[in-house]
Amino acid sequence: MRRVIVAPCPYCSSEIEYLYQTEEIPYFSDILLTTAICNSCGFRSVDVMVLGEGEPVRYEFSVSEPKDLETRVVRSTTGLLEIPELGILVEPGPACEGFITNVEGVLQRFEEVMDRILSWAEGEERDNALALREKIREAREGQVPFTLIVQDADGNSAIIHPAAVKSAPVELPEERC
Repeated sequence: MRRVIVAPCPYCSSEIEYLYQTEEIPYFSDILLTTAICNSCGFRSVDVMVLGEGEPVRYEFSVSEPKDLETRVVRSTTGLLEIPELGILVEPGPACEGFITNVEGVLQRFEEVMDRILSWAEGEERDNALALREKIREAREGQVPFTLIVQDADGNSAIIHPAAVKSAPVELPEERC
């Protein structure tokens, strides 16, 4: 199904098209893709929502060579992402967006977040952000091995590769530093 709705941009009120499209993804239930782009102010919204619910799942994938960066990653709005070697843990929340990308795309998203942080960070916080951004860049360029973990309570996220280890989710501690 594909549906286009014309409505006001939430930022500048210009009329824009909101595209809603369902797709079938192998190994998953149907997904709903939503897209809206405003040419007037630059507002952009892209989201992937999984329309089904499965058993809780955890995938762990060791990235050890540049070709591994091409591995497909599906993250639903209930998916958690973690790279322990870099100290990165991204939990789902109210503004969480689902996406379909590859391992390199996940790292690019992390780099973009670091760039936003660097736009306001100062002192030690800025130094730490610069160091982490550099580690992410090295990982994205295939210079350092790392582990990508995707965990989803609704079973709608995955790492699609024969070497990805699928298991039951691991409980996360309530309090983390």
